[in-house]
Amino acid sequence: MLFSRVRFWGLVVLLLVYIAGVLILSAVSLHESKNAGIKTNSESSHQQVSKLKNFEYGLPGFRPPLRRSKINWCSELKYVDPPRETVALASFPGSGNTWLRYLLQQATGFFTGSVYKDYGLLKNGFPAESVLNGSVLVVKTHEWGPKARSKFSKAILLVRSPAPAIQAEFNRQSGGHIGFASPDRYKRTKGKHWQQFVSDKLRGWQQMNLDWLYNFTGPTHVIFYEQLVDNVEHTLRTVIKFLDVPINEELFNCAMERKEGIYRRKKRVLNFDPYTSKMKENLKSIQEKVYEAIYNFAAPASRR
Repeated sequence: MLFSRVRFWGLVVLLLVYIAGVLILSAVSLHESKNAGIKTNSESSHQQVSKLKNFEYGLPGFRPPLRRSKINWCSELKYVDPPRETVALASFPGSGNTWLRYLLQQATGFFTGSVYKDYGLLKNGFPAESVLNGSVLVVKTHEWGPKARSKFSKAILLVRSPAPAIQAEFNRQSGGHIGFASPDRYKRTKGKHWQQFVSDKLRGWQQMNLDWLYNFTGPTHVIFYEQLVDNVEHTLRTVIKFLDVPINEELFNCAMERKEGIYRRKKRVLNFDPYTSKMKENLKSIQEKVYEAIYNFAAPASRR
């Protein structure tokens, strides 16, 4: 009888402990659920505020404030009015096209255009990106072939030695207009990526320059990037003269004072030579062929 009572009360105690445990767990769960609800409501509210902010900035007709250009222009830039013939500023990528555009805008006060729409340039210094007509002084292009040439009446062909031009384009693709490719980029896939890049771009360098030289039928003015670097003033004057634009000496002198600009990549010396002996042989061979063609093209004009 005593054993039965002990057993009975033991079961009662276990039952009470079980019930107490269930009640405690339920209370904890309910508290966490409430907290979760509060958190969810808070997050939902935050998302709604974020969406509202995005909506505000996307209202029809809204335009974000224009960024002030980092470039200090010699005069307020304007379109050519009335428009004139459309002039190509043709070059292989990495040959200094953007820098020459900058110099022309500084020295003449006229916008230059482009067959491309580079948003980085559009926001900072070249608001006539993607304008391809005679309302701009020149139009940047890296294209070649009948379709590319057909848009233009005159052309300035800017030529740079293939080795630095190809390396400049490699830097641009990796680091933007004034940045650099990291040394590791040259060594990707055990150097095969860089080797293929050089091979493809050297072929393009030759095709682009010879196409404009031989197949463009309008007046053409050829300048070398190296000439522009060594004697900016003289080379820039010849370009403006070819464009048949009167030189404003005050503007031109201002342009010379600010000739470096922000779009000319600074020099950076690698601790290794990215070009192998075989690459250098190919670069030299192709460069000699193209330069010989340029000199033969220029010789008759110099005799006139």
